[in-house]
Amino acid sequence: MKRGLKSQCQIFPSLGERAKRPKWMTPAQDWGNLPHHVVLQIFQHLSLVDRARASSVCRCWNDVFHTPDLWRKFEFELNQPATSYLRSTHPDLIQQIIKKHAQHLQYVSFKVDSCTESAEAACDILSQLVNCTIKTLGLISTARPSFMDVSQAHFVSALTVVFVNSKSLSSIRIDDTPVDDPSLKVLVANNSDTLKLLKMSSCPHVSPAGILCVADQCHGLRELALNYHLLSDELLLALSSEKHVHLEHLRIDVVSENPGQTHFHTIKRSSWEALIRHSPKVNIVMYFYLYEEEFEPFFCEETPVTHLYFGRAVSKMMLGRIGLNCPRLVELVVCANGIEPLDEELIRIGERCKSLTAIGLGECEVTCSGFVEFVKMCGGRLTQLSIMEEVLIPDSSYNIEQIHSEVSKHLGRMWFPDMMPTW
Repeated sequence: MKRGLKSQCQIFPSLGERAKRPKWMTPAQDWGNLPHHVVLQIFQHLSLVDRARASSVCRCWNDVFHTPDLWRKFEFELNQPATSYLRSTHPDLIQQIIKKHAQHLQYVSFKVDSCTESAEAACDILSQLVNCTIKTLGLISTARPSFMDVSQAHFVSALTVVFVNSKSLSSIRIDDTPVDDPSLKVLVANNSDTLKLLKMSSCPHVSPAGILCVADQCHGLRELALNYHLLSDELLLALSSEKHVHLEHLRIDVVSENPGQTHFHTIKRSSWEALIRHSPKVNIVMYFYLYEEEFEPFFCEETPVTHLYFGRAVSKMMLGRIGLNCPRLVELVVCANGIEPLDEELIRIGERCKSLTAIGLGECEVTCSGFVEFVKMCGGRLTQLSIMEEVLIPDSSYNIEQIHSEVSKHLGRMWFPDMMPTW
């Protein structure tokens, strides 16, 4: 009897032992003997601090910690503890990364809070990335654009180090920074063959000539984001040249820095047409943050915009122009309009914008009948219909309770008005 019990104990481990070991792991295995590729995948999902702590578990895990593949993609988080709730990358770890893994970094981003000290620390790190072949670079301000508070000479000097040494940059996001024309020339001189994406909205030290230099030389450019003041007929024609590949995405931010005092130029229809002939599938996205009186130069002629977002109130007249002159429109978001119903303007947009698939309306007014007519016209091609409930005005044909079933019928799916904006 005792012999039987003993043999059973040998076959079946104690409850405590089973609790310590995962079901799939045999007695001979432990965490230190996990395959290299499995540990590498786990490490890629850890923060830098947790990654460093895990590397001290055993020699095997420490070897994984220093694997080049682990350092190809990395995000530096730079925050001041007194002013930010975000976790910051420890300075000692930063120096270790620069010393041992700078040559492995390829996809790098810097996330900084609103403190100037954080942005300056990012610049200090950039200036040390001499032995690197970075392919993508992102400078991201999580709150106020703190890079703008850094000395321009310090910022440009640090950025130039990366531009000169990388030689293979394909994607750059440097919104809200003091980058300037000379640094863009350095970028072009060293990375013109590889650059495909450039996002640089709200960069006041860049001129139209500076961005034109990029378009003239970087023939592989696929995505470009910039402020409207940098957009010109010359830029569109440069992007339409035979040497240039087809642009896929052009984002334009139209922002009023000084309300009532900002002059907005007009782009010729022929320049837009040249771009569309060369890149017929290009998405042209425009974000507007203007006051009503500042919209006058826009959409007076046919404009090939595909996505329109109005962050402030926009007039009925301007929405009427959009219905007449934006035949390529795919998505429209209007955060505010006023107290006059937009039935006529909305129906015109539905009639003439045959590619429209998404619309969002916030602080506007549309009668229930006008809205149903618009939905009938667009039918099932509306994949996203985000309308606040207070936008819809009950009339003799429909009330709020009735409209969801009527709209659902024409969409071919269940639909309800939104209680909160979803855009």
